[in-house]
Formats: sequence, structure tokens, C-alpha cells
Amino acid sequence: MVGAAARPPGPPGGMAGARLSVHLQNGCTMTPRLFRNARCAIVGRATVGGSLAALAVLLATGQATAADLAITVANVANAQGKVLVAVCTPETFLGPNCPHTAAEPARPGSVTVVVHKVPPGTYAVQAFHDENQNLEFDRNFLGLPKEGVGFSNDAPMRFGPPRYDAAALAVAEPVTRTTLTLRYLVER
Repeated sequence: MVGAAARPPGPPGGMAGARLSVHLQNGCTMTPRLFRNARCAIVGRATVGGSLAALAVLLATGQATAADLAITVANVANAQGKVLVAVCTPETFLGPNCPHTAAEPARPGSVTVVVHKVPPGTYAVQAFHDENQNLEFDRNFLGLPKEGVGFSNDAPMRFGPPRYDAAALAVAEPVTRTTLTLRYLVER
């Protein structure tokens, strides 16, 4: 996923009313519309051959590295909807275009979401509980999140979203584990 260098306006940034789009390893972007009409699946098949060839070259030269990032999301309020996580670079943090995303069905308590094939490096994780499964980060009339939201390192949200460096964590092979806590800022 490619993002702009500037952060989108409004707390917490681009998550405000943003539609979810899942960017696949093969360069294909899946949005709810594309899920319905399956255009992305056709594009995805067309690019898989090139991706496999590139992977073969990387494996032969010993340069292919990727890690799994296991994120335990604590304080999930109920079993409605899904818990969505996004692994972000400094350029994509707080926006809808983070390069690695995953989701799991919600369960009260905690849910572990695993994001596969994350290149080793430094990232920040943002998560939210999409209770109504509309793939949007819903807000009330004051702009406060209506659904649970959390960040890696439980980065503080004081009068707005956290800074990237407060949420940054190192991802290393083969598996990196982290925990974050959802915060529900509006009375439910």
C-alpha cells in the first residue's frame, strides 16, 4: 500500500470514515465493491506469475525475508463483527493505506490476528473493532470513535491520535508477538 508523506487530517487521521481496502501481496487492491464483482481476482491471477518468478529469484539469492506478526488484541467488548488490524509505515500510519492488513471474527476478551509475510523492519499497528461490519471506522457527531480502537505499545491517545514513534515496534523473523488494548471512547 502506498501512502502520502503527510498524515490525513482529523483524529485518528485517515481512519475517520475511511473505507477499508485490503492491499494484497500481488499488488491487487480489494475493496468491498471488488469483493462483490471479483474484478480483483482476475487482476490477481494475471500478476501471480510475475510474483512467483520474483519470489524464485529472491529465494535463489537468499534475499527473501518475511515475518509473521501475531497481534493479540485485548479488551474486545463483544462477538459482533470483526477485529481489523493494519501494520503501517511512518508514511501510512493513521491512514487507510497500510501495507499489511488482516482481520479475525470478534470474541469477547481477546483475539489474536496474524499478519503474514511482513518484511522485517519498524512498523506501527492500528486496530479497530468493526462491530457493524461496514468496513468503516465509525465516529459520533463529535468525531469520537464509536468503535473500539487501539495502537501498538498501547500508545496514548491524548486529545487525538498517537504519534508514530509512540506506537512503533520492531518486526523480526520468524515471528514477532505483540499485544494492544482496544479503547472504547464513547459510552456504549
